[in-house]
Amino acid sequence: MSATPTRAALYEFLRFGVKQAWACLFGGIMLALLLGTYLLWRHVWPTGNAPIARSDFLFLAALAVQAALLALKMELWEEAKVILLYHLVGTVMELFKTSVGSWIYPEPGFFRIGGVPLFTGFMYACVGSYIARAWRLFAFRFTHHPPLWALSAISVAIYINFFTHHYVWDARWLLFAAIAALCWRTRIYFTVWRTPRWMPLLLGFVLVALFIWLAENLATLSNAWLYPHQRDGWRMVGPAKLGAWFLLMIVSYTLVAWVAGVREQPRGLRQCRLDC
Repeated sequence: MSATPTRAALYEFLRFGVKQAWACLFGGIMLALLLGTYLLWRHVWPTGNAPIARSDFLFLAALAVQAALLALKMELWEEAKVILLYHLVGTVMELFKTSVGSWIYPEPGFFRIGGVPLFTGFMYACVGSYIARAWRLFAFRFTHHPPLWALSAISVAIYINFFTHHYVWDARWLLFAAIAALCWRTRIYFTVWRTPRWMPLLLGFVLVALFIWLAENLATLSNAWLYPHQRDGWRMVGPAKLGAWFLLMIVSYTLVAWVAGVREQPRGLRQCRLDC
């Protein structure tokens, strides 16, 4: 007996959730480590007599998780290369941002460069890992995708602006406009079960940035890093940070796109929207 439309829709919704959770595996593990170690170090070693600094444990644990994902073939080496590159890109930016006081890492540790614990690069790697895994799990296809050279040029401009806006005019609104102009016609097709669904690529970017921002609020709640307004007690990360994560996510997306390849959706399978 065939499934009713309601049962089929419910199954596809649950399947979508499972695939998303699987794509978020590395990011979910890292967030769990941030929250779990915060509680452990706070309640078991409240006087600072832990056998290892929390930030050092996070770094070693992140290395172990990354190695396990590769050994178990839950992550491809091609994806790991992109994640490593984004890790390095993120670490360089961290060194600059902490030097100008954009945020701080309040806890001590051995595995660090200047004021930046080495586990922080894995926070950026989580974004790259999610995009790479989702690309494969949902078999991404596109229509009217912008050329990768154009996205690369914008990504370079985004990265430069994260440094230069401390000294000259902040060009982020110009960058937002350039991304919108490039991607406003682009549709991303993804297959959850049998039928390809689609949404505007720009909407996908916004949704991913939103979830990164929510995860960042949990991470700062765990005292992993703090913004200036949180030094006297935790307060929510402002929604303005959504824009920063949106731009950083474009950089990550572009790196993954070069490795995964942008495939065109066949014309005969372009009729089904997200809600059909």
